[in-house]
Amino acid sequence: MAVHDAVGRARQAVAVLASPTLRAAVTGDGELDERTRLAVAAFDWLGDAGPDTPLLGRTARDLQVLQGPAALLEFPRIARMPAGDAERHPLSVRIVEIVFDRLGPGRSVPEAVLNAGIAMFAEDVAIVRRDAVDLGVVARTDDGASYRYVG
Repeated sequence: MAVHDAVGRARQAVAVLASPTLRAAVTGDGELDERTRLAVAAFDWLGDAGPDTPLLGRTARDLQVLQGPAALLEFPRIARMPAGDAERHPLSVRIVEIVFDRLGPGRSVPEAVLNAGIAMFAEDVAIVRRDAVDLGVVARTDDGASYRYVG
């Protein structure tokens, strides 16, 4: 499944439903300005014969998979965390929340276990762990041997 493509098609379909101009373009009614013509040309699910029903069907099934508990398995690990704190901190916090949700929120875990959990989501384990500790989301023992989620 190409998550990016499925989500992109879903956004396009919502835009068509929300915009009378795009709706007219998809149904073939009315004149199109250049901006609308370019937007519609980018829709890979719309051809000269109309909507590609099988492709839209696969997209709908892909979106259903993304709503299930296994959706996480459809995304690659984050190769590069954002450099800016404003973008990185919420991402680091969310990663640690998910990890501890699966490990058990009240449980203390060794650093190796926390690292393995974070590594499922991000390549730069140290920055995520450090952000979580610095932001007070995770408490670390004085010796650095174990970590506990404190929210």
